[in-house]
Parts: sequence; C-alpha cells; structure tokens
Amino acid sequence: MPLEIIRQDVTKIACDAIVNPTNTKLFPDGGTDAAIHAAAGPALRAACRAVGGVETGGAVLTPGFSLPARYVIHTAGPVWQGGTAGEDQLLVSSYLSCLNLAREQGFQSIALPLISSGAFGFPKDQVLQIALETISSFLFRHDMMVYLVVFDKEAYRLSEALFSDIRSYIDDHYAHPYLSSRFSRNDMVYADYMPDPDTMHAPKKRPSFKTRLSDAIKLDESFPVKLLHLIDAKGMDEVTCYKKANVSKQTWYKIMNDKHYKPNRKTVISFALALELTLSEAQKLLASVGFTLSESSLFDVIIRYCMENGIYDVLEIDSILFQYDQETLFSRL
Repeated sequence: MPLEIIRQDVTKIACDAIVNPTNTKLFPDGGTDAAIHAAAGPALRAACRAVGGVETGGAVLTPGFSLPARYVIHTAGPVWQGGTAGEDQLLVSSYLSCLNLAREQGFQSIALPLISSGAFGFPKDQVLQIALETISSFLFRHDMMVYLVVFDKEAYRLSEALFSDIRSYIDDHYAHPYLSSRFSRNDMVYADYMPDPDTMHAPKKRPSFKTRLSDAIKLDESFPVKLLHLIDAKGMDEVTCYKKANVSKQTWYKIMNDKHYKPNRKTVISFALALELTLSEAQKLLASVGFTLSESSLFDVIIRYCMENGIYDVLEIDSILFQYDQETLFSRL
C-alpha cells in the first residue's frame, strides 16, 4: 500500500497505530507527545510506566486507549547535535523500528509524524528527506498504508535550494489562467511517439527502446495495454512500476483486470513518473488518453519542473506539491 502526506492532528487519525515521538523515559514533556497523552487519557501514562523506556532509535507498543487509533508506537528520536553524532542513522532507525513493529503486529495502517523535527532540533528539511526515503524503501518490500502527518506548515520544509529553484521555475513558467495563456500548441502531441534516447534503460538483448516505445502508445489500445507495453519497453517489472507510482497492489490488480479501465489524469502522471518518461514522452502518453500538462495550472507546472529536472520519485514530488498547497498525486484514486 502507498504513502499519503496529510495535514492533520495525529491524535484524530483512525488507523491501526499512530507514532508518538517521545524521549527515552517515555515521559511526556510537551508537543506531540503531550497531545497524544492528553487525548489517550491517563491509562497511556500508566502503560508507559509499565514499559519503562525505549532506546534512541527504538520503538515500543502500547494500546491507544481513548485515541481513535488502536495502538500507539512510541519512539525516541535523536536530539540534533550538529550532525556529527550519528543523528541521521538514528532517525532512520526510529522510522524503521516503528514500521517494522507495525508489520510484526500485522497492522495495515500507520501514521507517523516528522520525528525529531520539533524540540529535538533536527533540521526540518533533513527530517523530511529521511522520512520519505526510509518509508519509500520500506514500502518497496512490504504492503502497508502509511500516513506522513504534518500538523502545521512550519513543521514541513523543503530544502532551501530546491524551494528556491522551484519558485524561480514557477515564476518563469506559470501562466495564471486569469492573466494570460502561455501554453503553446508545441506542448501538444501531433508527431509520432519518439522517445529521448537518454532515457533508455532496456537490457541490451531487448529490441531497441526507441522501436518498442514508439509502438507502445496506440490510440486504439486500452490504458492497461499501453501501460504494459511501456513497462516492457523500459525493461521494468510490474511490481517495481506500481510501487514507484505509489499505487497499491489492489489498485494495480483493478487496473489490470478491467480492460475498459479509464485512468484519471493523475494516474497517468504517476505512471509516467514511475517509468521516468521525459516531459515530451509524458505529454504524448497523456494526449493518447485525452489529457495534457499545461502552464496555466500550478500543479502541472510543478510536474513539468520535476520531469525537466530529473525528479521522478513520486513521494518527493508529492512532498513538493504538498508544500505548495496542491493536491498530491496519491489522492488520484
């Protein structure tokens, strides 16, 4: 199952388990930790006393008591000490400990905050990057619905360099629909589907990437057939493709078992990113099912920026869309 970034109070999320970022003594001393204890009731404090504590980077389990979540997974994230005391590895350990404990318990859903990004002083952009990379790696091996919970925008931050570069690109390319239309007919597809050779990833013994990909997009074929042809042309297996697209196994089976399946635009974009198509290639795939990417939509401009700059990680792109208050790709289904 996939990852969804949400702006929500973690104490109000109904799922199998929420994660409580705490200290090694499991004693609530403010922030999210105190809020979870307040919502769960005094029984949670008693349960924490019975557990005794947790090591930095580890995780322990208690019931959720009065919370909507059935359980609470407590983890002690690292305190930032300038980056020279193994903080990155400890933060990765915190996320993995929580995810693995949830898996061992047979949980289907878990909500995690940005651990150590508050009073523990871990730089917010680094926490976000580590959280996305660790969760993504976990979801490639296991099926689980994971929510990355952000309580307020101040707690969620892209790197300054990336934010500045995207802002500059938006300023140069975004044509507000009420001001002007800078969308060129050149962005539409009227030529044959000819891929960029630089994106070639197929094994040497396969037919040439250009030939296979040019045959993959046919107007008279269903989207599932187009998608399978593209996956084959890229030399990719199906599981890798739908995992990279941040699509659940159940959704993939639905797509593949309905020959009349008609995707919405975000589904097509997600698979174009998973297949690492160039902007031109993605435009042609979108056009084959009646869509396009324009410069009059902020969402579209961000997608265009990512493709032009080689950013294909759907979770990273969702984090950028989230930063700009745009609907994320995951909400497509």
